[in-house]
Amino acid sequence: MKNVIEEKLYLTENSKELFEKIDFSDTFSTTNHVNNLNEISNIIFNTTPKWIAGLFKIRNSIGKLIRLKSTKPTDYNTDYKVGGYVSFFKIFYISDDEIILGANDNHLNFRAVINNTKTEINNIKVTTLVEYNNIKGKIYMALIKPFHRLVIMKMVSQAFKNNI
Repeated sequence: MKNVIEEKLYLTENSKELFEKIDFSDTFSTTNHVNNLNEISNIIFNTTPKWIAGLFKIRNSIGKLIRLKSTKPTDYNTDYKVGGYVSFFKIFYISDDEIILGANDNHLNFRAVINNTKTEINNIKVTTLVEYNNIKGKIYMALIKPFHRLVIMKMVSQAFKNNI
């Protein structure tokens, strides 16, 4: 996945204000000057390879046992607007160069921030931000952290398009 790099945490003014305290964060970037952020967010989160879909199924099965959200919310819709959803993540904010997706659960709150910096290379930044709500969130992240990097790199790599 050489078309994706992990880089220093990328925070915008909007993303700095999402949580009082950020307990986990990372940023991965790729290059795409072809698609808009709506298309890019759908490429990343709605085109899941089978092995990642399998991991999500395992997560949801285990999550049910410890009462994590694993079903679509009652307000679920796929409209590209604030309040709509991309995959199972609610859209919290949209602009021409930034979209903020996420979910709040009893164990943690999560945001995926996708930015287009319009730079020549690595213009698409995907930042993960997590705020723990309790010890369950900390334990959950400790369990998924080994998989998170591989999963997010693969998902972001799907958005790579180099037309330069």
